[in-house]
Amino acid sequence: MFVDKVLIQLKAGDGGDGAVSFRHEIYVDKGGPDGGDGGDGGDIILQASRNQNTLAAFRFQKLLKAEPGKSGSKQRKHGRSGKDLIVQIPVGTAIVDSEGQVLADLTNDGQKAIVARGGKGGFGNAHFTSSTRQVPRVAEKGEDGDELELVLELKMIADVGLVGLPNAGKSTFLASISNARPEIADYPFTTLTPNLGVVDIGDSSSLLVADIPGIIEGASEGKGLGDEFLRHVERTGVLLHLIDSYDEDVVGAFKTIQNELKAYKIDLTKRPQMVVLTKIEGLDDEIISDLTKKLKKVAPKGTEIMAISSFSKQNIPLLLKKLKTIVDLERATQVSIEAETESLPVLTISNEEAWHVEKTKTGFVVTGKKIERFAHRTDFESFHGTQRLRDIMKKMGIMHGLIRDDIEPGDKITIGNPTIGKLEY
Repeated sequence: MFVDKVLIQLKAGDGGDGAVSFRHEIYVDKGGPDGGDGGDGGDIILQASRNQNTLAAFRFQKLLKAEPGKSGSKQRKHGRSGKDLIVQIPVGTAIVDSEGQVLADLTNDGQKAIVARGGKGGFGNAHFTSSTRQVPRVAEKGEDGDELELVLELKMIADVGLVGLPNAGKSTFLASISNARPEIADYPFTTLTPNLGVVDIGDSSSLLVADIPGIIEGASEGKGLGDEFLRHVERTGVLLHLIDSYDEDVVGAFKTIQNELKAYKIDLTKRPQMVVLTKIEGLDDEIISDLTKKLKKVAPKGTEIMAISSFSKQNIPLLLKKLKTIVDLERATQVSIEAETESLPVLTISNEEAWHVEKTKTGFVVTGKKIERFAHRTDFESFHGTQRLRDIMKKMGIMHGLIRDDIEPGDKITIGNPTIGKLEY
């Protein structure tokens, strides 16, 4: 089954907890701390693979979960880090967050994107020894791994995209030129999913052709099936617009598709395009010439217009040669543009040291990336753990900020929003 859009849930591995341990001697405390650090949680990595051609596998496995890190142990033994989860997805898959922002677009075989980071392992008490802290009884909890939802959208990377109204002859054309076997019948919307076919041209070249399900008026607004599949047209080298020569209004059919391509979120009419009249095996040359003239009046200047028969294969060899020429030129132009354009990552720089204190009816709420990270790693049931967190808050200036906001003994301090943990001043 072809599936080209899925919602998935991801849970990166949690970090392992650090250990509280002391070497075994007569006086345990004097033996010295030897608790090991916890291991890091595994990341979730999506990797583009040309061996995948659909997102159907995610219909029944929507939760992707990486391995957590193991806890540290005595004798300073470090917990084992969780294995990264590498998931294969089709080349041409865009990764979109809950707000519709594209996080990554994997267009090359082997390309990877780390979409969920594993949590860092917590430090064991051996990590906290110092000249003034000989017997630390504190260890950190492991950080939580990222947990989020993403949408995967597959956009086919085809050389030629077939577009046209239902029953324009797209499936018949694809079956006549390739090894594809799409369903063909004499009623609209026979094709419910995109079909791909490889067309051999000569001894050493070929074209990858995608049959996009029928587009109707209003498809760009979600009507019919077209809006579900217009995204596949974005990456094609050339659009082949097929029009049924028996349509009572070939000009109207052409305009309908053009309007929908233009109204899409990306103006798809700017893609290289050819227009082809289909099913001409029962028509004489005069009628074909008249229909061609009508289309030339409304088609963009320079648009190639041809007439073919998928049944008798009339003019198909010539059409394929012309398509190959256009595709080669388009791909060469794209490679040239990419070579001249230096692609730099867009970095979001945030101040991890920043924090904010808000006074509420029930106490004070402290938020900030760094302090929340430490809070995630704190065992709030441990006196030594919470005391260390207080020390960190003091060094960061948070305690001074709370005093400035008139905090009093007994007031509650909540870390994080939503709450990660609570302290009493």
